[in-house]
Amino acid sequence: MTEVRTAPTWTLGNGVCVGMLSAAGVAYDGPLSEYHTFPGTAHSIELRITQGFSPLGNFAPTILACDVTAIVDWRNLDTGRSGSVSHFIPASNNVSRPFYVHVDSGPGRVVLTVRTDRPSVPATAEVFVP
Repeated sequence: MTEVRTAPTWTLGNGVCVGMLSAAGVAYDGPLSEYHTFPGTAHSIELRITQGFSPLGNFAPTILACDVTAIVDWRNLDTGRSGSVSHFIPASNNVSRPFYVHVDSGPGRVVLTVRTDRPSVPATAEVFVP
């Protein structure tokens, strides 16, 4: 298992909202157990995507959170496979309520780019999938 974390993705949301997406997770060889978020998957990446942050902890309001569609583009540098995964993530999906995204990249070195469907500053990371 390999940990992966991107820099924050800055975005404009609905109206004049300025938002921040954070993506972190693991690359694993699998297969995952039946009680997991993505049961049976292997040689993949699981990302937890959250919105904004709370400067005073989990019980304070979250700031920098907007309703946006998160898009994860990926490319396996060893096999040439590539793809994209997208999903709407409401502003309420903060650190205590993350949204999970599955990237079926296969084994090898994988470049991930997290962006949104709105004007944004994408974040990129490279991870080794066992």
